[in-house]
Amino acid sequence: MLDLKGLGVNVASRVAGGTVSGRTRRSAEHAFYLAITGAMAAAVLLGFSRSFFLRFLFPEFAAAHAPTERYFYAVHGPLCTGWFLVLMVQPYLVATDRVAIHRRLGWCGAALAVIVVATGIVGGLIAARRPMGFVDVPVPPLQFLLHVVTLFALFGIFVSMAVVSRREPQYHKRWMLLASLNLVAAGATRWPFEFVAIDLPVPYYSMTDVILFFFLAAMVAWDVHSRREVHRATLTGGLAFIAVPPIVGVLSGTHAWLAIAGIAVGLLGK
Repeated sequence: MLDLKGLGVNVASRVAGGTVSGRTRRSAEHAFYLAITGAMAAAVLLGFSRSFFLRFLFPEFAAAHAPTERYFYAVHGPLCTGWFLVLMVQPYLVATDRVAIHRRLGWCGAALAVIVVATGIVGGLIAARRPMGFVDVPVPPLQFLLHVVTLFALFGIFVSMAVVSRREPQYHKRWMLLASLNLVAAGATRWPFEFVAIDLPVPYYSMTDVILFFFLAAMVAWDVHSRREVHRATLTGGLAFIAVPPIVGVLSGTHAWLAIAGIAVGLLGK
């Protein structure tokens, strides 16, 4: 005779087990995104601490290594800071079941991203117009301008992908991380450690790229742990980060780009 009582207990235990397992996975996922967004914000804070966030504690360093234009302190810096604040708050809102607020703030974040791209490129033009070029960058300013434009272009593209895939959480959150990783590059290259200035034996790549690859490795590790495979968004974004440096390195020295950059910088006047 079929033991219906035993069967009911067995089914109930399986359902309960599945619920616990699902909660555990969600908790681990929330913890990962809270940790990696915090790490990205910390990387930016560390890089810009002496020239922006805590410049009052390092007046001599700030005087020698910070831009002189007020634009970077009143516009560019606060906007990028706002982006990372939103980036850290969003996974917290999801983890605490404040999804409605998360969605409303997400649209504000999308609008902020548009402004960050526009003001970031303007900041690049301002820096390229200086006689000495970009602060602490030994590359000719018109050439380095392509690196800046590409950084903000990728940021904008990845944020757009995140907005388009907002109803697919696993895509959405990965595109947001990849977008933010572009901004992390600006902070990582300013870390106060000697190893950041080490020249790599691989052309077109720098220690900043290596730092970004560590963040990408963390995303890949999470994908493999949680999905047993690398997510398509992580793979696509990772390949972009690998492919862009040599492409930009080659194009930045071409006559075509230098002509375009010269015209763009000229739009700001003298």
